[in-house]
Amino acid sequence: MKTFLLTVAACGLLLTGTAKEPLYRDPTAPLAERVDDLLSRMTLREKLGQLSQPLYRSDDTTLDARITRGEVGSLVVAHGSALAPAERDRLQRIAVERSRLGIPVLFGFDVIHGYRTLFPIPLGIAASWNPELAEASARIAASEASACGIDLTFSPMVDVARDPRWGRISEGSGEDVLLNAVFGAALVRGYQGDDPSKQGRIGACVKHFVGYGAALGGRDYQFTELSERALRETYLPPFKACVDAGAVSVMSASVSYTHLTLPTKLE
Repeated sequence: MKTFLLTVAACGLLLTGTAKEPLYRDPTAPLAERVDDLLSRMTLREKLGQLSQPLYRSDDTTLDARITRGEVGSLVVAHGSALAPAERDRLQRIAVERSRLGIPVLFGFDVIHGYRTLFPIPLGIAASWNPELAEASARIAASEASACGIDLTFSPMVDVARDPRWGRISEGSGEDVLLNAVFGAALVRGYQGDDPSKQGRIGACVKHFVGYGAALGGRDYQFTELSERALRETYLPPFKACVDAGAVSVMSASVSYTHLTLPTKLE
């Protein structure tokens, strides 16, 4: 009997030691297949958790437990120096080692016109008419932000803005569609390079989808009236240029739409 139990235990250890890792953990597998495999294993709560992006607060006593349950996909860091490296490492270990699926947490910060090294505001950079300079400034900002543990920047803003009363014009490239498209794509390339996961690179988040700059009266979070023609000719092209440049994420607009007719297909 003792021999039988020892044999069973040995077989169990052997099977445990040779258990195959899930496909989504295999870095050599095609990305699309890894994503499909991961999604197939996620509960609805975990999927919703990946859409959750709370503000990081050092006094948040619930954060560790929420990360452990897979209920936090990313964190917004309010100030670049607010999250110490040791604290970021601790939170990331919770996500990778304690949560059921081990999905890392992303740390996002508003790297708008530089991180430690400050550059002119995006509107000022656009006035240079030199997208290569814009790309270079984003590359430097990404290198500095990445070294401080930032994974994602909420930039570029490509809202075509033609009302000088709107206070967020400084974040974009002004009133011209082409200028927003060209400079937005240049910033995406500067932040991400050919692979946003590489050292010294961060992911770009293009904002605000869509028509945020058309808020009535130039008032933030105001109603917006958009026709399909306005969408196609003015507000969508800069986003397409940034997505074509490889942008990994897009931020939704903070407006209420009235009389908005969305096209049935966005080529």
